[in-house]
Amino acid sequence: MNRRSGPGAAPSQRRGRPADRAAGHPDDNPWHALPVDEVERVLTTGDRGLAAAEATRRRQRYGPNRLAEERPTPAVIVLLRQFRSPLIVIMLVAFVIVLLLREYLDSIVVAAALALNAVVGFTQERKAERTVRALAQLVVPHARVVRDGGEREIDSVDLVPGDVVLLESGVRVPADLRLTVANTLRVDESMLTGESEPVGKDTAPVDAEAPVADRRSMAYSGSAVSSGRGTGVVVATGTDTELGAIAGLIRNEGVPTTPLQHAIAGFAKLVGIAVLAVSAVAFVSGLLMGESVRDMFMVAVALAVATVPEGLPVAVTITLAIGVRRMARRNAIVRHLPAVETLGSTTVIGSDKTGTLTENRMTVRAAWAGGRTFRFDRVGLDGQPDPATVAAAGDCEALRLTLLAGVLSNEADVARRDGRLATVGDPTEVAMLTVALGAGLDPTVVRREHRVVAEQPFEPARRYSASVRTEAGRHTLYVKGAPERVAGMCTAMLTAEGTVPFDPDAVAEAARDFAAGGLRVLAFAYRVVDSGDLDVLDREPGELVFCGLQAMADPPRAGVREAIGQCREAGIRVLMITGDHATTAGAIAGQLGITDGPARVLEGTQLRRLSDGELRDVVADTSVFARVSPEQKLRVVTALRDSGQVVAVTGDGVNDAPALRAAQIGVAMGRDGTDVAREAADMVLADDNFTTIVSAVRVGRVTFDNIRKVTFFLVSTAAGLALAILSGLWLGWPLLMVPAQLVWLNIVTSGLQDLALAFEPGAEGVLRRRPRRLREGIMSRLLWERTVISGVVMAAGTLWMFHRELTATGSLMYAQTVALSTMVVFQAFQAGNARSHSRSLLRMSPFSNRFLFLATAGALTLHVVALYLPPTRYMLRVEPLRPGTWAVIVAVALSIVVAVEAHKALRRRWPIAPPR
Repeated sequence: MNRRSGPGAAPSQRRGRPADRAAGHPDDNPWHALPVDEVERVLTTGDRGLAAAEATRRRQRYGPNRLAEERPTPAVIVLLRQFRSPLIVIMLVAFVIVLLLREYLDSIVVAAALALNAVVGFTQERKAERTVRALAQLVVPHARVVRDGGEREIDSVDLVPGDVVLLESGVRVPADLRLTVANTLRVDESMLTGESEPVGKDTAPVDAEAPVADRRSMAYSGSAVSSGRGTGVVVATGTDTELGAIAGLIRNEGVPTTPLQHAIAGFAKLVGIAVLAVSAVAFVSGLLMGESVRDMFMVAVALAVATVPEGLPVAVTITLAIGVRRMARRNAIVRHLPAVETLGSTTVIGSDKTGTLTENRMTVRAAWAGGRTFRFDRVGLDGQPDPATVAAAGDCEALRLTLLAGVLSNEADVARRDGRLATVGDPTEVAMLTVALGAGLDPTVVRREHRVVAEQPFEPARRYSASVRTEAGRHTLYVKGAPERVAGMCTAMLTAEGTVPFDPDAVAEAARDFAAGGLRVLAFAYRVVDSGDLDVLDREPGELVFCGLQAMADPPRAGVREAIGQCREAGIRVLMITGDHATTAGAIAGQLGITDGPARVLEGTQLRRLSDGELRDVVADTSVFARVSPEQKLRVVTALRDSGQVVAVTGDGVNDAPALRAAQIGVAMGRDGTDVAREAADMVLADDNFTTIVSAVRVGRVTFDNIRKVTFFLVSTAAGLALAILSGLWLGWPLLMVPAQLVWLNIVTSGLQDLALAFEPGAEGVLRRRPRRLREGIMSRLLWERTVISGVVMAAGTLWMFHRELTATGSLMYAQTVALSTMVVFQAFQAGNARSHSRSLLRMSPFSNRFLFLATAGALTLHVVALYLPPTRYMLRVEPLRPGTWAVIVAVALSIVVAVEAHKALRRRWPIAPPR
């Protein structure tokens, strides 16, 4: 695979970084690691920005700030590629032959199969181009820049390295920027990194090896400013941005072959060889037995038409379409038909954390105040007070002040709209407001009662925020921030006994306990301020009274732990691959049962040092990958795939798109996911819930089982027919059936009964089976055994009936009619046998698959009517059968049920051991 350096690598190490080369920027010093003045020196820019003339020269040199648009492959070429499969070639030959034989109904069936196959393949190949087009939509149309010393708005396509760009809350970053000014700037980079919270930015250089998620001195193209203001120098545009690197990964990553496509390709080759061999043997055998060349050519052609399972592609497509409908009922929207079965074959699910395993909503899970720990279970998320929490806040003044401080040192907002809770602001600050609602503290009322006097927003370098509020003439300073930072400002703390000297060890221990559980911890403190000391925010606060801690996290989704347990029972490993922090990822993995005991977490910095071979060994026993870049996530998926695993990947962001495309099945989030992720995926979860995947896995396994049932039915009946015709020729008997009868048999048996098997509801316990092996074809060893037994029984029964009637009546036409009718009834019973690979037909209700019941009854009725209508009698060269003959036919055909039931019983007692 062609791998270009991705977002995990230093920007200057990628091909085509024009700014680096032009300015002589050293390769070992990427932009995020350089001081601001060095960046401005290298790019010959500054506070006044570029001169208009210089910007024009750079625009001509570096090109437009947009992702490269590759010319799409002509539609006719993509369409012609769909006819390269051996089975499709055989079907094309069969189509021409049946058309020459003027069997128009059969030719329509074959044509429909070819058309459906072409449409599915054509749609699949167009996927990558749509993905890159969706990615291009993230490039914003306009940008505010400084040029010639003045602010102006320009088309973002005209941005060049060295341009000075102005950022403010709500805008999307138009190019990769090295920040030169950051005033309380926070940027949502979740679509690039998977980080669940907006990232605080500053201008200080960071380590050269820092992953994208930790480059606080950078703002990347496509990310969104959630709060604050900033200024940055453009260091990369277009395809040289991190967004451009992801687009390159998507283009370079081919669409993997699904297990079903692999199995069908192998089966098609086998069928092609078998059909040609059978037809050739029949032709030669007939000639040796004295038949004419013309007659035997027609027999060979008709036999080929009758034995080629040209209905299989149609049946497979319909089976997959039924699976699509069943998955849609479970909120899984399938975009590409082969994905239905692929999910059923999955052995590993690589899941994103945020929004898939978790709710993508920060929630205060616990608080520590007054020396006590309080637990909250989704408190306030509906906007309504929780009686238990209201009572706790009333009994514990420290808890009430902890929650109050969380409201008053907070820039977010919540409001009830149309019966729902609408939120605006940083997810962490929203979480503090919702838990306050649960305690009966309405933020709107509280803020109205405590008017703001002065505020100091949170900044990463300061690590705390503060607000001075006035109530009834009293001024109070409220502070929130990192526990160790706030602790250094406190001299007292609230306990059940009242205000006591501050105990730093008790606070540190409580904070460690919360952090060990993967929770983010914030501390809260206050101090009454004299009216003459309102400039308190001009210096670092001191002599504060410690209130308590709030611990929050993005909680696991309900039912996910149980779903992961079901995956384990089904033989499917679940991995977490996230851009979030290792501590958080490990804690969530443990809570959800992804790992037993403490999780082994491999971080992106460690992964970068592994070779591809070493990574293949690591993925075998590592279930949590954190702080990974898009390219690293792609490497993990590729390593799993190269190890023989069938990999499903879930994701919602731009950073997930390369891995979604590389996996055998990509699963995107439909509600909160990006268009890029959805276009790269094969399936979309309408409810963004991991538990939906488990339901879809069951549907996928049932779908493949039904494909196997259809295939077994078609192959076993074709084997019986071929063996009967060849045996009759070798015995020196007259032809068992004329060409028209062979084609009729194909229409009657393969027209509806095979399609009806696609509607089987599926066996119980399908999720308790191990995934099928990647090497395993459509037909298992058990089904090949049963095919041989069925073929022999059907051939023997048909030959015996033919010989019996030819001897008794002396009429070749009557004997051929009996042979044809015997095979029709045999195949009707065989359709019932095919309903389950192991369960007895006698234990299944014929009405649990009503379509099959009606299709079988319809096929038998159609055949019986054809024997008695003069036009069809003439066309098929048949005669009406006597009632006594029908009774013998049914009795003989029942032998197929006895034989298959005996084989099922035998294999239930002595199952076939799986190959090593």
